[in-house]
Amino acid sequence: MIGNNDYKNVPKLQKAVNDARTMGDTLRQLGFSVMVAENQTRQAFSQTLLAFDNAIEPGDTAFFFYAGHGFEIAGQNFLLPTDVPAATEGQEELVRDASILADRIIERLQNKKVRTSILVFDACRNNPFERSGTRAVAGGGGLAPMTQLPEGVFSVFSAGPRQTALDRLSNNDDNPNSVFTRTFAKELTQPGVNLVQVAQRTRRLVAEMAETVSHKQIPVYFDQMVDDVFLNGAAAKAQAETAKPAEPQKVAALPPVSVPRMAPSNDSVNAPIAMFSRHNGGWTVVFSIADPTLGISWRIGDTGEFRETGFIDTLDPRTRKRMPNPSIELAADAPAATIQVRYVDASGELQGPFPIKFDPEAALIRDQRKILDMTATSWLSFREFNGLLVYYTHLMSYRCAIREARIGIDTAVPDKVLKMPPCDPRDPSVIPHEAQPYLRLAPSTQFVSVELTYRDGSISEIKSFRR
Repeated sequence: MIGNNDYKNVPKLQKAVNDARTMGDTLRQLGFSVMVAENQTRQAFSQTLLAFDNAIEPGDTAFFFYAGHGFEIAGQNFLLPTDVPAATEGQEELVRDASILADRIIERLQNKKVRTSILVFDACRNNPFERSGTRAVAGGGGLAPMTQLPEGVFSVFSAGPRQTALDRLSNNDDNPNSVFTRTFAKELTQPGVNLVQVAQRTRRLVAEMAETVSHKQIPVYFDQMVDDVFLNGAAAKAQAETAKPAEPQKVAALPPVSVPRMAPSNDSVNAPIAMFSRHNGGWTVVFSIADPTLGISWRIGDTGEFRETGFIDTLDPRTRKRMPNPSIELAADAPAATIQVRYVDASGELQGPFPIKFDPEAALIRDQRKILDMTATSWLSFREFNGLLVYYTHLMSYRCAIREARIGIDTAVPDKVLKMPPCDPRDPSVIPHEAQPYLRLAPSTQFVSVELTYRDGSISEIKSFRR
């Protein structure tokens, strides 16, 4: 646990150390061995990281908690030590050099081969460098979203992207902990509740409390765990039977992070990649090849003849010849397979074959998720027809990428689950005739909020749709 109360020349967070101590006490109740670090300078922070490395062993469950100032610069999240220098506009490098990059924590966890990583980050607060009469170092409120996480990682953030976290609800609020930490710590101790349920309960309770003071704070979580994880109650026994022999769980003293972006593990840096798109007639597969090419061929599996993709009516300025067709078609019911791709480079040499894995289920989810992200303004639509209706036809059409869709009627807290038919991989975009893709609303309804939980466990930003 880390709690950083004070910063040189930046506003104080009086509750951060209390938050770290409270979380430490909660985890001790749950049987974890706990390290607590308070008011860390840059050097002390680094030493704590080293102690964390020494405390973790392969196969452990690691729980990280950070309370204090967190700051986003150009999409990267930094944790601020107590001796971070004051910074003004154009001095972002001062903050980068003096702070802890959050991404490094997951990298270290991956290197230690932990079984489960639980990352809790109560640091989405105000811009600590703002000063009256000066222009602050650039950065949005709150932290940047960390949506891509490796397998075995569960992360929770006290507020969503561009939101700030409340220390208290009012001047009369004498609770020693922040609104998020007081709620999350309590939910962790509920028996027989898994981490996803803990996160869901926490986000609803915090959002409701923040709304009472006209503040928007909706905690978010990202789930890349293969199994359900229980920290309290009988359900934890089942988890322990599949894990290594019972030992005290180890808790690290550091903050959560985003996944490091790693290149695909191909033998060659010039290996092609592929994008899979599902349509009514089947699959379109588009190959992307870094080298200039004179021809592309492919086959399914490790045996059989290679087939040429042909050419398109476009000249490649790099080769001054017709460009090879980069796409192929697969049947709608094509099974999982390995596509072998090879190409002729600009010097006439044959390169490959290179294996590209085709997983229809994963490809469908990825394709529909991408469409939903690009068409967020179309998720809901209103219509006046014998009253007020809100349609969610668009969400139904791409439901294979959605684990759960929630809406809130005249509230920023989505609290109602939309009913959708199950995904049909054979015809994923078709809406069954018996499905009802709309809800009837009260005529006085002003807006509807919507939030999606995707199949990979990540959660969308909450979108608001007004009449």
